[in-house]
Amino acid sequence: MVMLGRPGFCVATEISRPPAELLERIAAFPASILGDALAHRGNMDAGIAPVRTDTRLCGTAITVSTKPADNLMAHVALKIAQPGDVIVIDAKGDQSCALWGDLMARAAKAKGVAGLVVDGPVRDLEELIEFGWPVYSRGANPRGPEKNGPGEVNLPISCGGIVVNPGDIVLGDGDGVIVIPPDMAEAAIAGGEKRIEAEKEILEAVESGNRWPFDIDTPLRANGVLRDGETL
Repeated sequence: MVMLGRPGFCVATEISRPPAELLERIAAFPASILGDALAHRGNMDAGIAPVRTDTRLCGTAITVSTKPADNLMAHVALKIAQPGDVIVIDAKGDQSCALWGDLMARAAKAKGVAGLVVDGPVRDLEELIEFGWPVYSRGANPRGPEKNGPGEVNLPISCGGIVVNPGDIVLGDGDGVIVIPPDMAEAAIAGGEKRIEAEKEILEAVESGNRWPFDIDTPLRANGVLRDGETL
């Protein structure tokens, strides 16, 4: 790792990225399915929402930690990002100003960056919606930020209640965002495939006339709501 700067105000210019083939396999799943497969590990909270629900992203996390109302290090991340990266910004949930807007989005797309996830607001919302580049944020605010720092790029952060490490896999769809460490990707894929098959069986049961193909009796018995032999 090449580190420039000092603790609290620094940039790691190189990260380890998962293979493109692994990203393609992850990208085939909904965020909800992968979240279920990993017992909901990695699902960001609902406040991190898509600007447009018809966009998707899947890529490698470039992580940014900023002080409130300052996006200097977001620009640094954009400068060093590579095609397929997702810029993930820990803005501490601050709502006082936007850290990203239309011009940065257009520059990011031109570089091949896969999308943005920011624990704070964006601005130029109408332009971002029309432009269609994947953006996940905590709403919008027209006020712009400063560019003084400090901050960090490519060190572990927290975003949407989830720890994000540089090089993690970030998947976003209309429901929200999930973060998957590369060493958990195969487990997520295997669990996702089983979950899809299970949901397919439930759908087939409904379509064949079974109006309640869900097992709720088992947990109700386990918790003493139903006795053995009883059912709803």
